[in-house]
Amino acid sequence: MSNNNNGANMAWNDNNNQTPPELDEVIKDFKNKFNSTFGGKSSGNSGASKAAKGSLKYLIILALIVWFATGIYIVDPAERGVVLRFGAFQTSTTQGPHWHIPYPVEAVYKVNVEQIRAAEIGFRNVQNSYSGGVSSESLMLTKDENMVDVKLAVQYKIADAQSYLFNVYNPELTLSHVVQSVIRQVVGDNTMDYVLTTGREQVAQEVKVASQALLNDYNTGLMITAVTMQDAQPPIQVKASFDDVVKAREDEQRYINEAKAYANDIVPKARGASQRLLAEAEAYMSEVVSKSEGEAYRFNQILTEYTKAPEVTRERLYRETLEEVFSSTNKVIVDSSSNSMMYLPIDQLINSSRTSKSTSSSSSFQQTLSGNSNDQSVLRSRENR
Repeated sequence: MSNNNNGANMAWNDNNNQTPPELDEVIKDFKNKFNSTFGGKSSGNSGASKAAKGSLKYLIILALIVWFATGIYIVDPAERGVVLRFGAFQTSTTQGPHWHIPYPVEAVYKVNVEQIRAAEIGFRNVQNSYSGGVSSESLMLTKDENMVDVKLAVQYKIADAQSYLFNVYNPELTLSHVVQSVIRQVVGDNTMDYVLTTGREQVAQEVKVASQALLNDYNTGLMITAVTMQDAQPPIQVKASFDDVVKAREDEQRYINEAKAYANDIVPKARGASQRLLAEAEAYMSEVVSKSEGEAYRFNQILTEYTKAPEVTRERLYRETLEEVFSSTNKVIVDSSSNSMMYLPIDQLINSSRTSKSTSSSSSFQQTLSGNSNDQSVLRSRENR
């Protein structure tokens, strides 16, 4: 036998107003009615009276069987059975078949303890469609004395069937009042900007914890599984300004993320380039130092030889220099007794410039001029000697 919460409350109230009949009196009244119907006492010892009594006996047995059969009930896996005896709680039963003393002695109320139920604070959904807000529930004052419109969706289930049926007259209404009270307190402890932007999840979590504590104090038998802030909006007069603030915060976060991504990309490249430059600089430094040390060592060796034989060493250096210069330049021999005027080899320079690139031609021309001048200076120096 299954009834709803209101039925349970009525059974409880009826039990307080009247004394339940005894089982023996009920059976006795039942037998008296049957005796009067079939003429049990007035018909004497006639055959009709015996037949009537026999029929009455079978009817009573059949009625008792049917009556006892009505006490069989089955509790589903998601349900809990609550057995009342004369309106008072007797026991709770879990899933499976059970039997209780039939009405009017005992009654059974089945409660689904696994079903997730929903409560709406500040708005109402009718047939899966939004029907609008409830301003008396959704409008509340913040810490900085601003009005906000907050809508919450609360999911809960029945944790204790006995407490749900008997401790509170209307558990769903109690849940709604508790959540409304808690959300107003939480919103009142925070600023409007926090509630509308960064603090939505934290506000919902605080509401869940505080509401569950109050429901436990009231012993309602309800357990809140989730609290979701469906919407939180400022008054319509300043909604556009707050939308701009939210957009600015989103842009700020986006710029920060882009800057971090750029830094993560460019910093490793810069570090790699700096390491490469340092390695190249160290290699160049090692090369220059080694070359300088070699030249210094060579100079010291020459100085030692020069100290021993200055003339020989000077002549050897002079010849080595001439050999190095003449090996890479054009050579022109001029007779000092000749009085003819010297000309630069313009034709050769022009031809060589046509066959080379523009950048290399300039360098080649300068090398040729410097080589000729060096040759002339060497020759003159030798003539003077």
